[in-house]
Amino acid sequence: MTFKLNPPNRAEHLGSLLRPEDLLKARTRFDKKEITPEQLKEIEDKAIIDAVNMQKEVGLKTISDGEYRRHMFFDGFFEHLEGFTYIEDPPRDIFKVCLINWKYVPDIAAFLAEDTKPAATTLCTGKIKHVKSGYLPQFNELKKLVKPEEVKNLKFTLAAPEWYHLRHGENAYDKSVYANSEEYFNDIAAAYRTELEILYDAGCRNVQIDDPLLAYFCAQPMLDGMEAVGEDPDALLDSYIRLYNNCLRDRETGLPELTVGLHLCRGNFRHSIHFSEGGYDHIAVKLFNETNVDVYYLEYDTERAGSFEPLKHVPKHKTVVLGLITSKFPDLEDLEELKQRVYSAAEIMAQGNAESKEEALSRICVSPQCGFASHSEGNLLSAEDMKKKLGLVVSLAESIWGTS
Repeated sequence: MTFKLNPPNRAEHLGSLLRPEDLLKARTRFDKKEITPEQLKEIEDKAIIDAVNMQKEVGLKTISDGEYRRHMFFDGFFEHLEGFTYIEDPPRDIFKVCLINWKYVPDIAAFLAEDTKPAATTLCTGKIKHVKSGYLPQFNELKKLVKPEEVKNLKFTLAAPEWYHLRHGENAYDKSVYANSEEYFNDIAAAYRTELEILYDAGCRNVQIDDPLLAYFCAQPMLDGMEAVGEDPDALLDSYIRLYNNCLRDRETGLPELTVGLHLCRGNFRHSIHFSEGGYDHIAVKLFNETNVDVYYLEYDTERAGSFEPLKHVPKHKTVVLGLITSKFPDLEDLEELKQRVYSAAEIMAQGNAESKEEALSRICVSPQCGFASHSEGNLLSAEDMKKKLGLVVSLAESIWGTS
């Protein structure tokens, strides 16, 4: 399936930005019920204005709100659906574990740290129905801060549709409501289609689905752990791809100008922690050829993401954004080394499609490997460090394509 789209800008970023200290303090006070929602929004509004101005100052054309109205990157969707319930103190046995490799889903080790209670989660306890958009107010507020002709460049990030399923498996939903995962997925997909239509009608033309879970299928320990409990990782990956395509099935007829990006990383937990390692080799053919998205934002800042070889499977009608610049630490990468890495990636993509290096290069953009604050606490670098990193992305794009 191929769509007529607005392509990404050459210099991209992944949406989340470091929160300023006054916003973090305000969020803490709000959680303690010391300030009102209106007072919190006033502080959020100011912080987002500053963030938008900073992005423009460094030369970025793609603009986000920094996810400043969220605590975590996946906030804003599931909690607004009818049928989902927030679980403050979940029992440990609802998380997917294995006796041989008991924390085999990479991020579960963090959720089940032995010296703390399990992290709060959200489970499906009733029939899923889209009743309210949590994203729409965020997008509408961001839209006010740019010119009408810039709205198409606004980037809006969404939670992955299978987010709670990999963590909980069949414990993710009530068996009296859904007989199996496919039934559960079908109603999640229907909710996503409604959400995308609402955002599209409001003017949104660029969405990025943040999904570290798909990259976990690159991690051999997880694959081994699944097989040890009799679960077929390839079949599960297939079911997730079907879910994605079900979420996006109305694009060709109803959302013709919507660009959909899929961001994969290996974890971006608080204080620059990652969860998994492994190249894209195991999932590349299915990921690039069977998932009906237009753009892949790929982590490539360290050796844990593997080589560029899997990029030979990217078809000619799709774009890759190479996340070559780390968002976890302040040290700046060397511009010339980054350029050579982009050219190396283009050569491999060209070989895979029997095209010229220049043609392949036209389907590449650059970015940091992940956001700077997938969780509100953020990574181990300063606001000034972040600004320099984003400036480096712009410089890299201009040095290769002459534009950002």
